[in-house]
Amino acid sequence: MSSEISDQVSDATSTSTGTGTSTGTGTGTGTSGEEFRAVLHALRVWDSPLPGFDTEAAPAEPVALFREWFVHAARAGQAEPHTMGLATVDGEGRPDVRTLMLHDVDARGWHFASHATSAKGVQLAARPEAALGFYWPSVGRQVRVRGEVTACGPEESRADLAVRSRGALAAALTGRQSEVLGSVEELVRASEAAWERAGSEPDAPAPTWTRYVLAPAEVEFFQGDASRRHTRLRYRRAADGSWVRELLWP
Repeated sequence: MSSEISDQVSDATSTSTGTGTSTGTGTGTGTSGEEFRAVLHALRVWDSPLPGFDTEAAPAEPVALFREWFVHAARAGQAEPHTMGLATVDGEGRPDVRTLMLHDVDARGWHFASHATSAKGVQLAARPEAALGFYWPSVGRQVRVRGEVTACGPEESRADLAVRSRGALAAALTGRQSEVLGSVEELVRASEAAWERAGSEPDAPAPTWTRYVLAPAEVEFFQGDASRRHTRLRYRRAADGSWVRELLWP
């Protein structure tokens, strides 16, 4: 996960089974390919009842439907429904993706934030287009968004950081996101200093922190179906600015 959501990450511990297989500790003690595939192929999805999706009753524009689906997923117990995948393209045309946090959705589009000097910030500056992906397995729903990205000004970017937690400010003040790290100790020292400053100076500036807005050109809503007759509704922006609604084959 990107550092944008580091203030929400809880401590986790794991223990070894003593059998020589990995328990997710990152020790590299060896889960075999056979064991991996056995677990992978045993997994199931959508074992509980799923909501319906009446596309005829869907609103004329996608923001209203996204807000409705988002609140529904949160109230259905979906963990962290505000986390999303952000896909960009680097200078060589290679796709890049990471997980970060949604900050708002309004008439302008989908809002998120990062350092302008991060990998994503550099990529967006060179090619200001991106795609977002949300997946809420508890209700079998996905939302995909594509469009042009605009960087907000310093005032709006600072206001974005001001309403977040001390941990978020500390992460922003630590800075240097995506740069090569010399050692864990170097990170600890920088983070401790940033946490101290965030506590004593809650309005401390983080000059590279930038709020971005993705203005949607396409938004797709996917409702899973246990019989695999999934419902897909795409909103596509027409030349006159209106929205065209289209059903897609699953």
